Amino acid sequence: MDELLTLLQDLTDAPGISGYEGEVRKVIERYMRGYAEISHDRLGSIICKKTGSAERPRIMIAGHMDEIGFIVTMITKEGHLKFQTVGGWWEQVMLAQRVVVKTAKGDVIGVIGSKPPHILSAEERNKVVQKKDMFIDVGATSEDEARAMGIRPGDPVVPFSPFAVMKNEKMLMAKAWDDRLGCALFIQVIRALQGVAHPNTVYGVGTTQEEVGLRGATTSSNMVQPDIGIALEVGIAGDMPGIKPEEAQEKLGRGPALLVYDGSLIPNPRLRDLVVATAEENGIPYQFDAMPGGGTDAGRMHVTGPGAASIVIGIPTRYIHSHQGIIHRDDYENAVKLVVALVNKLDERTVAGLI
Repeated sequence: MDELLTLLQDLTDAPGISGYEGEVRKVIERYMRGYAEISHDRLGSIICKKTGSAERPRIMIAGHMDEIGFIVTMITKEGHLKFQTVGGWWEQVMLAQRVVVKTAKGDVIGVIGSKPPHILSAEERNKVVQKKDMFIDVGATSEDEARAMGIRPGDPVVPFSPFAVMKNEKMLMAKAWDDRLGCALFIQVIRALQGVAHPNTVYGVGTTQEEVGLRGATTSSNMVQPDIGIALEVGIAGDMPGIKPEEAQEKLGRGPALLVYDGSLIPNPRLRDLVVATAEENGIPYQFDAMPGGGTDAGRMHVTGPGAASIVIGIPTRYIHSHQGIIHRDDYENAVKLVVALVNKLDERTVAGLI
């Protein structure tokens, strides 16, 4: 695999549900060593500072480290695990999926189970199985055996879905694109800025606990005090059967998406226009979309201190919030080009004109 694929595999294969992002942080630290000044907030977000030719404006480009997952809440006397979902799960994508329980004694493989349809009534078979009726089967025959494996209540559980390059090599499949894509983007942007006299200071931030309330974005933004906030995210791809254009406009391979609205942010209109102009000047394809049903780390960045002009740039992704998603490599690479070009434009005068 080439360098980009190795980076994406390292990030997506790393386990890191909300509140347990330590392994992802280690990957980022390894890739950022020698390229940025590294610090942390008290929730575990990693802040990678790259100083250009001026201390201000401060440009915060953030991707959240956490993925959706589960936490063990109890072990039944028969050895099955009951769990709490962490982040937004849809029941229909959960059943019969493999997971890994992260214990103090090491990894334990399991599968999400429920009663089989053969013993359900006709009425029950026509209903979606609820989370509360599911469990994780780790092959234990008793509570004592499960505990002997090292399993304890509070252990995090992550989806099992190794990174893969598909037959069409532009298409990449993995878990946790939401939002290891954002983490990979800021890593590559900062590395691309080495030796470049960009007119600002860039902070690449891997935030914690975005999926449960934008928590790491709150604490890390308080540390950075950004003048500009750029959330690097996944977008919802609509290029599949059954999705109407007004529900999701993004298509794989058509470029990064600029959100015109999400549930936590009304983007700064002048910064939005600057992003569009930058893309067009550099021949970078782009798309527009809106996401009224969700929020991003920009929702916290833009209200920090006196406020920060903020925007969301997303990579179209199929099947987010499931065990595996699909992206197009070109969209990712064009997003890197776009953010690097944008950063180089954000000098003090330009940022002052965004108000």
